[in-house]
Amino acid sequence: MRRALVSLTLTVLLVPAAPALADPSPDPSPTEPAPTEPAYVPADDGGSIAESKQVDAQTIDLTIDTPLVDTSKPRIRLYTPAGWSRTSTATWPIVYVYGGGPGSYTEWAGHSDLPATAKRSRALVALVDGGKAQGFTDWYNGGRGGNPRWETFHTQEVLQLLERNFRASTNRAVMGISSGGQGALTYASRHPGLFKFAACFSSLLHITAPGLPEAMMFTDYARPEPTVPDPLAKWGDPAADRRNWLDHDPYEQAEGLRGTRLFVSAGDGTQGPLDEDLATLIAKNGLNGLQIYTEGAVSETLVASTTADFLDRLGQLGIPVTTDLYGPGFHQWKYWDREYKKAWPLIMDAIGG
Repeated sequence: MRRALVSLTLTVLLVPAAPALADPSPDPSPTEPAPTEPAYVPADDGGSIAESKQVDAQTIDLTIDTPLVDTSKPRIRLYTPAGWSRTSTATWPIVYVYGGGPGSYTEWAGHSDLPATAKRSRALVALVDGGKAQGFTDWYNGGRGGNPRWETFHTQEVLQLLERNFRASTNRAVMGISSGGQGALTYASRHPGLFKFAACFSSLLHITAPGLPEAMMFTDYARPEPTVPDPLAKWGDPAADRRNWLDHDPYEQAEGLRGTRLFVSAGDGTQGPLDEDLATLIAKNGLNGLQIYTEGAVSETLVASTTADFLDRLGQLGIPVTTDLYGPGFHQWKYWDREYKKAWPLIMDAIGG
């Protein structure tokens, strides 16, 4: 069954990519911290906050100057709760949020109502850049390591910068959609205790399942303007460097999730109540409508398969997890905007938000 699914995936990927959804409107011009506020403290590795923009009264955009990522200057959108202050002696719990593979750091802001939810909460919420299809991993680079080092950036540098400069506490949660959800569970499993809660929505959770490494690498090769010119550089060759793939597979690293509260949701890849039918998509998008429909179906079918594997593994290990396997549904934002709301009260309870 998996071979057939992977074959179908490769066929889908040969179709020209559908137009990307637009990011939210441009940010306002930069605003430096008020003169009375303390200077920004760097991370241990020298990473620092290069720029700060006050988007609105509760929203700050940060640009990070980091030695860990040489492909871009990563950015963070930080939502602050009522009563928050940089100069307070109090600290606030925090939720780290990741987008999908090709999305930007503002993806959640453009496609969900998370900003409003965040501003009503008693926690900080950070939408953190993951690069475009960069893999939520420190790249293998043929065994040499080196840039980009997204895992180190996300699990060390970002935490230090927000805890030292924005009163974030060590009561942390992490969540993400698609590859961002895979990253969230990978980080939580590889760094036990770093997060009190981890949630993923429609993610590949068994990346070493037969055919999955090849499908994931082909996706990188097939992008019209690839941001990953050599997909082998991420985790290495699936056969020769299998140990490194296993070390970054949520299924294989599931034991590391013991003690972390978990939420996992996924559809099954059949057309669901929030999906447009094929005829409607073609009427709106021409031939691209066929790709949107097929990609959404095939992607979520693969998600469902790997999610079933992962949940079976948690069951074997006796690790509890809250799930919402909601059945019919494609790989798309209308479901994720619904699903995060089911996890949110559990997240807030776990971190005291």
